[in-house]
Amino acid sequence: MTIAHVTSPTHIGKPVSRYEGMDKVTGRARYAADFAAPGMAHAVVVSADIALGRVTQLLTAEAERLPGVIAILSHLNCPDVAKGDKAYQDQVSPPGSPFRPFRDERVMFDGQPIALVVAEDFETARHAARLIHVVYEQDTANTDMSAVLGIAYKPPKKRFGMNGVPGRRGDTQDALRVAHPRVDAHFETPPAYHHPMEMHATTAIWISDTKIHVHDKTQGAQNSRNYIAAIFGYSKDDVIVEAPYIGGAFGSGLRPQYQLFLAVLAARELKRPVQLMLTRQQMFSFGHRPQTHQNISLGATGEGLMTSIFHEVVAATSTYEDYQEDVVHWAELLYATENASYAYALTKLDIATPSDMRAPGGGLGMFAIESAIDELAEASSMDPVGFRLQNYSERDQFEDRPFSTKELRRCFSEGAAAFDWQHRQAGGHSDGHVRLGMGMATGIWEANILPTNALARRQSDGRIEIETAMADIGTGTYTICQQVAADVLGVSLDMVSVRLGDSRLANAPVEGGSFGAASVTAAVEAACKALKNKLESSARDIGKHANAPIEAEGGSDPYYFKTAKALLGLKSHSTYSHSAVFAEVAVEPELAAIHVRRIVIAVDAGRILNPKTARSQIIGGATWGLSMALHEEALRDHTSGRIVNRSLGEYHFPVCADIPDIKVIFIETPDTKLNPLGVKGLGEIGLVGTAAAIANAIYNAVGVRMRKLPITSERLFEGLVQNERHKTIGSALPLKGASA
Repeated sequence: MTIAHVTSPTHIGKPVSRYEGMDKVTGRARYAADFAAPGMAHAVVVSADIALGRVTQLLTAEAERLPGVIAILSHLNCPDVAKGDKAYQDQVSPPGSPFRPFRDERVMFDGQPIALVVAEDFETARHAARLIHVVYEQDTANTDMSAVLGIAYKPPKKRFGMNGVPGRRGDTQDALRVAHPRVDAHFETPPAYHHPMEMHATTAIWISDTKIHVHDKTQGAQNSRNYIAAIFGYSKDDVIVEAPYIGGAFGSGLRPQYQLFLAVLAARELKRPVQLMLTRQQMFSFGHRPQTHQNISLGATGEGLMTSIFHEVVAATSTYEDYQEDVVHWAELLYATENASYAYALTKLDIATPSDMRAPGGGLGMFAIESAIDELAEASSMDPVGFRLQNYSERDQFEDRPFSTKELRRCFSEGAAAFDWQHRQAGGHSDGHVRLGMGMATGIWEANILPTNALARRQSDGRIEIETAMADIGTGTYTICQQVAADVLGVSLDMVSVRLGDSRLANAPVEGGSFGAASVTAAVEAACKALKNKLESSARDIGKHANAPIEAEGGSDPYYFKTAKALLGLKSHSTYSHSAVFAEVAVEPELAAIHVRRIVIAVDAGRILNPKTARSQIIGGATWGLSMALHEEALRDHTSGRIVNRSLGEYHFPVCADIPDIKVIFIETPDTKLNPLGVKGLGEIGLVGTAAAIANAIYNAVGVRMRKLPITSERLFEGLVQNERHKTIGSALPLKGASA
């Protein structure tokens, strides 16, 4: 047996292609609805077509007569399951009472599941679902947030994992009274939905009354396992949940969605496998990015030194849970001021509970903050980059401690140089019939590490196996685990196999929040180092001619099973990733049409394990930021409380023609205070500053401050018309002072 001694990394930091890439592009990768089992039935959800009220009659006779229909489940015949709220709470549940399908006749939100049709085949189940007639007692739903802003409330209990709302520092109101210049602005962001390519689906394979095997679309196989066990009374050891591949989730898979409950319910009741996949329209019936109203006031001196920050947010939640996000503390991390005040409140609507969506809280708060900072920089007659540098915070004022690393200054300088920022003109400039504008914004996102276990095992043929329940949500987790293991053990990449997303594997949290890479690689590195030490020690004991393989002693052996939990004691420093986003837009004044021409984003995210997959993450985040700025908005008819654009034909997001060249620059400074490998969070940092950068570029082009997302042509046109200095829509003069 030979153990290679690696003096320097050979795989970490290299642009390695995805471990699972070939399986995905050839169709070998199977997703939750790709599995089948003998005797499998198919289920279709019947969704409520009111937003609030009661089901008074569920007329199912016609559907039940259809050949092939096996059962129709609803609140009228729901089998016994756990009754208390606690059983339905999962790793990321907000305070309140989680939604419990088929609990009773009440309808609490548009699209709520009210019945489940199970048939021998999908087509029959779908047809039968359409034959069910539902009679409602309808109440007036309140889905208009602007109508209830006056009764917003401070959530009585903080959601687990939130940083919380900073306290007041100094005398903000007094500082604002004497500030000159001063900016006061109101911002609005709409509800938005995740819409991954793979709809939420579950294949529940009934094994016995005490055992079940589930293929689920989830970002946490063990989270789904614990949810099933608690509700249905299984032992955790008798529930298997697998999710090795996920066709996008972006936060929608953090919580178990209702299709998991319904599929397991049907499989247990019918004692046979059941598969359930939601429709694209039903993807509008659960978690989403919450709607917000935000007020910001900023003050500065005549020399451009910030004196005060006020940021107040009201966010929408459901009537049954207090969903919360970190929206208001970001300015505390970026801008040095003596006076600051923050407020965060909720208002209840008759909607499904919102949920984490890529860069939750950060994407919303940073749009407002960075738009207002741009306005204050202009009022101070300063370049936006120079203004940010002048008010740069060297310390986390929220926690009153230094940053572990912060390379934001380099992000500004290298991003500006690559973007050619020095040629920006204060009022934009013309290029033929279009107006061109340049804008920029700061991005920041938390860099955390969570308790994560990994198993490293050497097989008799010398191959290395890495196992952890952590998911790969498309970010490249398989690949970086393979790279780290290969480097620590001194083997080639093809000698390392990786298993993820199985509840039977080493304990791991749900994957999200940009903590996945830092957490799982710390665990994999520790496990592989322990394995290497064990093998080298055994080789010395056996002697130079020891060719017999050393067998693993079991998954619970401490040499093979390590945790990152010991690394979580960092309290002396704050850990964040940073970015600087630069965008150029072209605006056609006659049509108020907006085209993003290019984006440059410089990112400080610690050590980059794989620049190929890392670049993809930043491009994906920036693309979503562009989508947030210009496209995405769920529209409700407040008379009925229903979403009216519940299809991909009407819910807009960018296509390839909308996405410009995106240049990514990594400012690579390992953060070994957070993680032995120096890895920071990466998934969300590409999004958080992009929407503001685009909004600021639009202002630079045509002089209209856009404070409501998305920035549609209609809204920009209205802003152009309202601009008193803009007498004709076709004017090519620089515009100043309007807002929309």
